[in-house]
Parts: sequence; C-alpha cells; structure tokens
Amino acid sequence: MAQGHKFQDLEETGEALVAFINSSQPDTLRQVKAEHRALFDRHTETRRIVTQILKDVVQVEEDAGQRLLDMEEEKHRRDKELRSMEEQLNKLTAKSQITDSEIQFLQKELESLKCSESELETLQNEVDEDTTEVIPSAVHVAQLYYLITKIKWEYDTQPNILKGVHYGAELATPIHIDTTTRSRIDVSDQLWGFVCSQW
Repeated sequence: MAQGHKFQDLEETGEALVAFINSSQPDTLRQVKAEHRALFDRHTETRRIVTQILKDVVQVEEDAGQRLLDMEEEKHRRDKELRSMEEQLNKLTAKSQITDSEIQFLQKELESLKCSESELETLQNEVDEDTTEVIPSAVHVAQLYYLITKIKWEYDTQPNILKGVHYGAELATPIHIDTTTRSRIDVSDQLWGFVCSQW
C-alpha cells in the first residue's frame, strides 16, 4: 500500500510537470533553463573553490605537522646536548674541586717549605757563626789549654768518661776518669795535680 501511495505521488508530480511544460512559454523555459544553468555553474565554481580551500587546509596542516615534528626533533637534540653539557659541567666541577684541594695542599706544603727554609737559614747562620767565630775560638782555647796543661784529650769517648794523655817533662801519663763515680771537685783536683806535676 505504501508503494501504491508513492506511485500515485509520482504520477501526480509527473502530470503537474507535464501541465507546467505545456502551459509554459518557450521564453520562460529558456529563462528557467538559463537560471538553472547559472545556478549549476555557481555550484560547480563553489565546489571547486571549496575543494581548493580544503586542499590548502590539508597542505597547511601537513606543513604545520612537519614543522612540529622538526621542532620536536630539534628540542630532543638540544635536550640531549644540554644533558651532555651538564655531565661535562659536573665532571669539570668535580675536577675543579680536586684541583682546588690539590692547590690548597700544595700551598700548605709551600708554606711548610718556606718555614723549613727559614729554619735552615737560621741554622746556617748559626753554623756560619760557629765556624767563623765559636770554633776558631774554641780551637784557640783548646790549643792554649794544651800548651798550658800539656794534656791531649780524646774526643771520641762516652759522655761520662774523660780520656787523654798528660805529657809531663819526662813521662806521658794516661788519663782515664769516670765522672759518674767522682764529684767535679775530685775531677778538678786530679787534673790540677797532673798540671802541677810538670812544674
């Protein structure tokens, strides 16, 4: 029944169209045909323009997508470079700290050496003074002592032992005194006895 109703509508529409064509003037038909043609041409042009716009939009989207990919790749590359630079900076900072520690150690060593050098200079001055003043004076005193007492001492003995030889007028007498068992006065008296015996 629904098909019959559709067919009846189609038949009525066809009859109305035939009646319209029969009742129309050829000029009116030409005008409608021209308007229809102009509408079709405008539709075709609009379709062409819309198609070109869509193609341009797709191209812009592709270009933007490619630029976005390039920028993402550049960002990744720069992030990698930044990480590498941070690692190098950390290594150089650690090396710098080690170098600073070494410099501080070397500065302390240098200061210690300067102090040692100063002490050595002081000792050298004392040694120079000893060799130019004290030792010649001591040698002179020892020679004078020998000339007066005629006692020649041995210097390679133990600290508490006095050893030497007294050269008297006719006899050389050995001296061997242990200072740990005798007082200084006893030692002096004994030595004075050697000296007096030659006069």
